[in-house]
Parts: sequence; structure tokens; C-alpha cells
Amino acid sequence: MTILPRLALALLLMTFAFKVEAAETASFAGDGIELRAVMYRPEGVGPFPAVVALHGCGGLYDRDASLNARHADWGQRLASEGFLVLFPDSFGSRGAGSQCATTNRVARASTERVADALAAKAFLQSRPDVKPDALSLLGWSNGGSTILYAVNAGAEARDGKPDFARAVAFYPGCRVPAERGSWRTRLPLLILIGAADDWTAAAPCDDLAKQSAAAGSQVSIVFYPGAYHDFDHPSLPLRTRSGLADTADRSGTAHVGTDPVAREDALRRVPLFLAH
Repeated sequence: MTILPRLALALLLMTFAFKVEAAETASFAGDGIELRAVMYRPEGVGPFPAVVALHGCGGLYDRDASLNARHADWGQRLASEGFLVLFPDSFGSRGAGSQCATTNRVARASTERVADALAAKAFLQSRPDVKPDALSLLGWSNGGSTILYAVNAGAEARDGKPDFARAVAFYPGCRVPAERGSWRTRLPLLILIGAADDWTAAAPCDDLAKQSAAAGSQVSIVFYPGAYHDFDHPSLPLRTRSGLADTADRSGTAHVGTDPVAREDALRRVPLFLAH
């Protein structure tokens, strides 16, 4: 993908910048559950391209019940660039908080969370302010893993509506799909991961991308040297987390934190990819 020079990109974004409405809550029918969500939208009537954004194992909210800063940052940024962004609350809607310490999650990446993404798609495609053929997926960590299952060939909704157009997965767990050897993305997919990530390792994602690309799928991957999990967070000092259920070395310990260089590249790269 050709990346515009920084000045040219800045001028482009200034030219097409949208004012953003305050975040609002929404709810819609899921698979046997009422899903709550947070939505960011540009001002105006639209219709807009839209993004279904999937949170990680920590959930949509922090411990103080405030929207996670990463989600708020991405929601505001993408809405300012003309995307309507919907964050389904897969865990909170099921009465649960963070699921990072357990593998027996209330909503699994491979099943319930894929169903949540499809329910969000149906909700957005029913709205007059959304372009039904311009919906994309975006997810982080466990949400990124959900994307791998949601874009797999054969996983699309059988509803007669346009499929998701594109998908971006931040530091997903790639080991299980890579080991199965049969995973193929049916739509253009971008994987962004820190080369030093010791929570969801980069190597299986490299294997997965190579397998899929060899089969003719449109998948690309970017490795950020020295970057760890959560590298795109707006302000997370590098630290070690423990008590995690599933880390690269099975120790339950991993590093997380903002990487300014990787974050800056992701902030440029993702809107360009989604708008292609």
C-alpha cells in the first residue's frame, strides 16, 4: 500500500474532517441477547461508511466504568474522518467484566463474539445514516482474534446483505487458526502487531498471513519492531501484567504499553486502509 507523505496526508484529513457528535449508547438484538453498545458518528445525515469495533479481553470499559481510553480515542478519530463507529459490549451485555484471567469466557472469540459482530452489522445496515456496502471490522487482542474467525471463508452472514468490506486486527491471537492450517480470509485483512508482543505472539500471525496469502487471500501484516501489546493506546506507560490466562509463553505474564512510533503509523495506516 502506498502511504501518503505526512504533510499531504495531514492536508487531506483537514480537507475532509468531520465534526463528531458526542458518544451515544445504543442497543440491538443479538443471538438470544440484547447487546449494548457505544457509538460515535460524524455530524450530519450521512450515509456514512461504518466500522464495527471489537474490544479486547478487558472489555469495553475500565474498572471505574469509564470507556477505555483506546476505544474512545479510536472512536473519535475515525468519526472525525467520516466513519460511524459502533462498539458492541460483548462482555458487559452478558453481565461480565474483564475476561483476561480466564479462558472460559462468557463470549468466545470463535462463536459468540462473531455472532455479536454479525448482529452489529445487521443493526448498522438497517440505519439510513450508514452505507450498507461500506462496513468494516476493527478489533484489538481478543476482538482481533474474533475478526480472524469472522472473516474466515464461510463465516459470512446469510442475510442477503453486503458482506463486510475490510477488516483490521490489532495483535490478535493467531496460534489456533495457524495450527489448523485451513484458515483463509474472504476479504481484505490487515494485521498490525508488535514484533516484541509476548501476550499474543507475532510469529503465528506471520505464519497465518503467509498461509492465507499463498492461497490467494488478500491479507497483509505489519510488524512493529520493539512494540508490545496495546502499542496503539494513547497513553499507557510500559508495564508488566500478570495473572493473564493465555500468554505467548504460557507464564501468564506479558508486557503492555504505548509505542509512539508504532501508534503514529497505525493512526495513519488504518483510516487509509478502511477508506480504500
